[in-house]
Amino acid sequence: MPDLSFGEKLVIARKQLDIYQYEMAERLGVHPNSIWKYERGEGKPHAAVVRMFDLLCEQHNIRFDEYTTARGKGETMKVVLAEKVSPATLAVFASEPGWEVLTHDKLPGGLPAALADADALVVRSAVQVDDKLMEQAPKLRVIGRAGVGVDNIDAEAATRRGIVVMNTPGANAVAVAELTLGLMLALARKLPAANSTMHAGRWEKKSLQGAELRGKTLGILGLGRIGLEVARRARGFGLEIVGSDPFVSAAVARENNVRLVALDELFATSDYITLHVGLTPQTHGIINARTIAAMKKGVRVINCARGELVDEAALAAALKSGHVGGAALDVFTEEPPKDSPFAGMDNVILTPHIAGSTAEAQEAVGIQIAMQVREYLKLGVVQNAVNLPSLTHEEYVKLAPFIDVAGRLGSFLAQASARSIESIHLIYGGTLAEAKTELIRNSAIAGLLEGSENVNRVNAAAVAQERGIRVHEDKQENTQGNGRGGAASLLALELHSASGTSHATATVLHGQQPRLLEFDGIDVEAPLEGNLLVCRNVDVPGVIGRIGTLLGEHNVNIANFALGRDRSGARPVMAVSVVQVDAPVPDTVLEALRTIEALREVRLVTLPEAAL
Repeated sequence: MPDLSFGEKLVIARKQLDIYQYEMAERLGVHPNSIWKYERGEGKPHAAVVRMFDLLCEQHNIRFDEYTTARGKGETMKVVLAEKVSPATLAVFASEPGWEVLTHDKLPGGLPAALADADALVVRSAVQVDDKLMEQAPKLRVIGRAGVGVDNIDAEAATRRGIVVMNTPGANAVAVAELTLGLMLALARKLPAANSTMHAGRWEKKSLQGAELRGKTLGILGLGRIGLEVARRARGFGLEIVGSDPFVSAAVARENNVRLVALDELFATSDYITLHVGLTPQTHGIINARTIAAMKKGVRVINCARGELVDEAALAAALKSGHVGGAALDVFTEEPPKDSPFAGMDNVILTPHIAGSTAEAQEAVGIQIAMQVREYLKLGVVQNAVNLPSLTHEEYVKLAPFIDVAGRLGSFLAQASARSIESIHLIYGGTLAEAKTELIRNSAIAGLLEGSENVNRVNAAAVAQERGIRVHEDKQENTQGNGRGGAASLLALELHSASGTSHATATVLHGQQPRLLEFDGIDVEAPLEGNLLVCRNVDVPGVIGRIGTLLGEHNVNIANFALGRDRSGARPVMAVSVVQVDAPVPDTVLEALRTIEALREVRLVTLPEAAL
């Protein structure tokens, strides 16, 4: 009977203890990266680590007999690889005794027939996995996508059928990071011009004097997997590295020698700026005329993330004026671009969205998805899922309004506080304390991290862990005397950072209306939907009237005005107002509001409209 590996035992133990990788690392006295490697079968643990793990299992009565017995019986699985994969990917499944593996070229009856008794399906981007195809696969438990995008998979239909959908975010991180550094070097040393003039038979050495990267400042906007890979490689060039990302902890930044700064400082001090953030309403057009004006003259901009992050017309104008010294773009608002404003510009390098297109990256995504599917089939461990885990219909109907309000509360705090998050504390009150809260927790984290790359309600906790953000949860069944309007169920969310703490509480009214009840210790009841102006001011006469007057002067209609003030006895007395308006408020209006003397802070929070 084959023994479980140390990594497999770690996965099982974490599942039984319901702890994250960093928590297991703390208990065993190792770095979190070591746990990550052990669970993937990489590296051999020190004997002392094994002893600590054995003691932990003994203390918590963790047993592996049922898993070993199941393996010993040689439980058969059928895996269908619907598209071409590498030999290394195939080897992951082929190493499992008793498993039947069908490759794309061995489906004589077609894909639907092969799926009739299949447990797993692995695809890339060509095969369309819709509800009709899933209907032909009554035993299907998991769909693995070798890549990031899942546009070819109907994840909602998979959820209804209880099928887990997994992808492989980050497997191409090294490929994207390497292209980023390569583009920086090409800009610095004018390589495209040097190449083209030589091919044209011209020796123009004097006009091609470049610059060194050494001693320059690299600003990385977004410190996810790709951003951190860029930082690790940039250190070797002697660059000073600054980064801006509210969704990464200071500890992770320090560990990678990145100095966390505010976005304005990153723009003002960087010689090179590289973008590695996801596309959200907050990041759309983040490189625009205003932010470009705040940058150093001669700055160089690299974008291997999303084309929509850049206002192409504004960047083209800055390149023509010389304020931006150069740009390297691998992604575009429209792909392939038509009538590009960058066509023919000598100080711009254009590539056709090739950042993740390397042989190694394609191999990596195949192996990663094979390992994820294998671990799910063998141990029931879900990694990088993009759809909701299973709940009974009754459970989901009961929890759905709070799953929704959790995401709204997280997004509200992220936009209203703008802090670099180090830890998150969730408190479930009343009837929520008795419920299965995993999805509520994940929805809150996903809301907080919605500006981060590839985050959803299923992988949110894992993304937080990867970013070095600690998550704590408490349940309080008794909500009496909480001063929150007597709500039977409450969700409180608290963010901790080096600069302080921010806190908010919410509930659901009448079964469907998401409501904010408290913000940073001040009771203020407001709808958690639409366009919200969140204002902090000294509680003196005239502020409310001045806010209303300014909004009226700019043709901004107020739909709801909620006000609360601090009753702690602190001086001066502070107040919070949450003003719901009918349409998004432009920056010019926000700047006008900031001229009100007693108004200390105003932020625009944008949330989806609530379902009727």
